[in-house]
Amino acid sequence: MKNQKPYPQALLSKSLMAMALGALVSTPALAQEMEEQQAAEVTSVGDALAQGDVTLGFRVRTEFVDAGGSDVDLTSLKTRLTYSSAAYEGFSTLIEMDDVTHITEFEGGIGDPEGTEVNQAYLAYATGATTFKYGRQRILLDNQRFVGGVGFRQNEQTYDAFSVTNTSLADTTLFLARVRNVNRIFGEDSPIGDHTNDTYLLNGKYAGLSPGTLSGYAYLIDNEDAAAFSTDTYGVRFAGSQSDLSYALEYAMQSAAANNPASYDADYVLAEGSYKFGTVTLAAGYELLGADGADGQFITPLATLHKFQGWSDKFLGGGTGNIAGGIEDVYLSLGTSLGGVKFALNYHQLSSDDSGVSGMDKLGSEAGFLVAGKLAGVNLSMKYSSYSADEFSVDTDKLWLTAAAQF
Repeated sequence: MKNQKPYPQALLSKSLMAMALGALVSTPALAQEMEEQQAAEVTSVGDALAQGDVTLGFRVRTEFVDAGGSDVDLTSLKTRLTYSSAAYEGFSTLIEMDDVTHITEFEGGIGDPEGTEVNQAYLAYATGATTFKYGRQRILLDNQRFVGGVGFRQNEQTYDAFSVTNTSLADTTLFLARVRNVNRIFGEDSPIGDHTNDTYLLNGKYAGLSPGTLSGYAYLIDNEDAAAFSTDTYGVRFAGSQSDLSYALEYAMQSAAANNPASYDADYVLAEGSYKFGTVTLAAGYELLGADGADGQFITPLATLHKFQGWSDKFLGGGTGNIAGGIEDVYLSLGTSLGGVKFALNYHQLSSDDSGVSGMDKLGSEAGFLVAGKLAGVNLSMKYSSYSADEFSVDTDKLWLTAAAQF
């Protein structure tokens, strides 16, 4: 949780008084009156900027990779400085800077380049149930399978976009964005670090059903720098829980679009569920990124790919998230928490959807584990994955040690 910047003494006293009075408020009318009085304190742009919030975060990570006997290791430090203003007449702003520094020698092959960049910088306007954002921003939709931020990497993926979020309908969230540039994890100095787009992202979510939340989406990607990434994807997702049972079902169809030289139609299918036995949660799932023969395959170029198909990132497909012939992933996971420490185990068995195209049947399998907790305000984690190649790529082991704190 973000810590607030220390207030000037006078403002701190007012805040403490407001908190004390707030504890005595017992009617909605009085609570609303107090909120209006507090909001009235921001009477100018200067007040909104002066009463903003500043946070400083650090994340140190060591990553070891052994891929077919070729060793790579990197220790890096990400420093993040974020400023968010208070709101004035519905307007607010946020500016976020990231710096990634290599502590040990960079050997190549890891997507955490050095550099200092503007991670986010946007102007927001909120009126009623609608919020507008213009500028560089974080966009995370549903479970980030199609649109995400790749937050695991030190250099996050963000979007130069104009977006609108509306919640005026009961239990409904509508999101629309026009994306003009994707700031990818490779950094501004890389020739593939930025992709110019004329992309539209639409996502509607309805949470008024007792079994779960229903989402529908249309992601119309026009990538002007990487034509093979240009696609039209339409889909529906349902996810929810009942007591100790959780579940998700999803289907999407995709076709090549805009300047894409290919011509194909491919499907995406997801079915997963989990059950909590006391403090232990067991989950299983099936995911298909299908193929249309040799014409093309279902791709996810804006996704948080590290979350899917195993942590070893063997199926990035040049940023597409798929390979020729498509991928079937059957996976299991087991998780629990003891004394505030999280433990997780997972296993993936990956096969080709169309072996006639790929020339492969069983691609490989992966096992991984995660241990994560907090000590003296510092988030600590150890994550390991081991990919065993059958017919695709080579045996690969990866280990990540991470410490992160925010002030």
